[in-house]
Amino acid sequence: MDSAFFSLMLLSMVLLYHVACISAKSSVKRDSIDSSLQVIHDVATRSLGSLCITEKFRSLSVPLETARFEPARQKADLAATLLQDLGVARHNGLQDAISRNLLVSDTNILSARVLAINASTGQLVNCAWWQRQGLEMGGPRKLTEGIPEVGQRPDPDYPWYEDADSSPGLRSPKFMDSPLKVSYRGWWTYPYYSCISRKWLTSYSVPIPSPGRHGMKGYLSLDVDVSNLEVNQCEDDHLGSYSEILVLHGTHKCHNLTSKCVYRSQLGLTGWSRGSYQCKCRPGFYSPHHAGIFNGTIVEIAWQEQETNNSNAWSTIFRCKQCAPGCHHCFGPEPCLATYNWPFRYSFLSFCPETFGVCRVTNVFLFNFRTAILSFSVFCVFSTLALIVYMYRHKKLKVFKVASPIFLAITLVGCGIMYLEMAAIFPVLDKYSCIATKWTRHLGFCITYTALLMKTWRVSLTYRVKSAHKVKLTDKQLLQWMVPILLVMLIYLGTWTLSDTPIAEDIKDSTGLRFKQCSYNWWDHSLAIGEVLFLAWGVRVCYNVRNAESLYNEARLISYAIYNIALVNTAMVAIHLLIFPQAGPDIKYLLGFVRTQLSTTVTIGLVFGPKVLRVLRGQGDQWDNRARSRGVTASFSLNGIGLVPEEAPDLYQENEELKEEIQKLAAQIEFMKIVYMEVNNRHLKPKSGSYFTNLNTPGAVQSPLAKSGCLLTKSPEDL
Repeated sequence: MDSAFFSLMLLSMVLLYHVACISAKSSVKRDSIDSSLQVIHDVATRSLGSLCITEKFRSLSVPLETARFEPARQKADLAATLLQDLGVARHNGLQDAISRNLLVSDTNILSARVLAINASTGQLVNCAWWQRQGLEMGGPRKLTEGIPEVGQRPDPDYPWYEDADSSPGLRSPKFMDSPLKVSYRGWWTYPYYSCISRKWLTSYSVPIPSPGRHGMKGYLSLDVDVSNLEVNQCEDDHLGSYSEILVLHGTHKCHNLTSKCVYRSQLGLTGWSRGSYQCKCRPGFYSPHHAGIFNGTIVEIAWQEQETNNSNAWSTIFRCKQCAPGCHHCFGPEPCLATYNWPFRYSFLSFCPETFGVCRVTNVFLFNFRTAILSFSVFCVFSTLALIVYMYRHKKLKVFKVASPIFLAITLVGCGIMYLEMAAIFPVLDKYSCIATKWTRHLGFCITYTALLMKTWRVSLTYRVKSAHKVKLTDKQLLQWMVPILLVMLIYLGTWTLSDTPIAEDIKDSTGLRFKQCSYNWWDHSLAIGEVLFLAWGVRVCYNVRNAESLYNEARLISYAIYNIALVNTAMVAIHLLIFPQAGPDIKYLLGFVRTQLSTTVTIGLVFGPKVLRVLRGQGDQWDNRARSRGVTASFSLNGIGLVPEEAPDLYQENEELKEEIQKLAAQIEFMKIVYMEVNNRHLKPKSGSYFTNLNTPGAVQSPLAKSGCLLTKSPEDL
């Protein structure tokens, strides 16, 4: 246990040590980058200070990617090898030739020099320094002024020079580390600004060792112009990075969470300058200052002030603020999403005469608007279920029995499903609430409307029949017609949900605020066309039975309910498209509630209201006297089978076929009495050509027996 604990403690200490080392390195690197950027800024703004007065060079502490200058390095290494083999002091002309040819062979090289130094004293013996004329792309020329003096030690302030004896291996802070797995004879310097050339340079220096202790040693160095590189402080996007200083990528001072760095080379600005970028607010953020676009130079200064003087300008002015919820782009704190007014305040203008100026607004009451609508809709659902139970308990009463209790229950189930649409569209819509909305709206409509229409269609068939044989359609037969219609609707909704699931999409109201609404596509349009055609057929069936008589006037009330459904749905579509095409979520929710109540609640009131009222009055098991006075029999009830008599039968409770036969027989008996009265009455003189005249003997009366066959074959309708 002790050894395990000791090992764990030792491992923890090692990890902490490595973390501390990494943090220290990161801190040093950040300080080096910040100091280098400050030098770049000073040079770009000509805030040189002592530079170019007491200093001729100023180096940075950030490395460059020198792979682009690989040809120049290889030539310098080759020239250094040649000088080492041939000797430095004995070939002065060779030094000039090598320096000059280095300029000619590579346009990136601005100047080249070869120094011959006494190995024992370190004094300069000879110097061949060539430079392009005008410091531009002109031809090479040899410098005779401003170069190290012969007989003196080279100035150690030169950024490209370091005594190999005092700094073994040239491991001087002037030089960058050589790349791994690459063998260089010399070293590249950190980039530096030269007051002589007014350019940013980097130099490659190669020491040439002497063959003996008192011999001559050499030093070859060339300068490469890097002023054409770009200081891109934004994140590396792998575009144009070959011409950029890679180590400065990601050193911008934009607030990364709220703004994005945009390099201004895209705007035509390049060069060595700190802050050559813009901070633009990211999508979903805004700034009241500078339209959300900040100059990188100013941002750098604000950051520096915060670091040195604890100024809060960077965190307050140059930090973008988050937009209101749901805003992808914004220019201020204004909301982008339509507000769901859960607590809805109603205000009324109190009356006041014009002499008082303006009227005073009085808040009358405050209540939860959307929740109140939802609560009322849920109450309607439970009321519908209670009505089903109530009807089941009184299903043996004539007022319910003649109206097919099973179809009444199906109608109430459909109404309850339509009420649930208000619960589906209550929250902020998403995919699942949109699915529930489509199903409750269309399936509830199909169940309710089909049940009512089946009952009305049966009345239409019974009423329009012209034959003596009465058409009988039982509830079971109607259900066989109704099931395929519901099955088609279920298959359509299921296919729609699985293949092209309804989703919530953003739309804008009249004020430009966005909110969620279920998507509408060809699935909705196709179903709407089908429902319109179904409604049209139902209206036609209702029109055909407009004069039909039924017990308790149910056929007419159902027709009114179907007319109401068609009218309400047509009116609500017109209101959505013409009056409120860009209504907000609260208005749409209110319109949905109004449509549900006008179509569903009114239907329940028309179909079930009179029935429940008769039951409450104690008349639920009595016949409709007004219908009986108009000659309406039990065969005209909406279930098509009449009632099973539960008391002594009378004329109105007998089978209709039997009543019709009795009426025909009574008419025939009455006709026979008239015929025999005329035949046996000697006071009546037969007329020629009359009904009772013998067709063979003029004026003779036909025998009743001869006539009986004709009498028995004629019905009262034929007379």
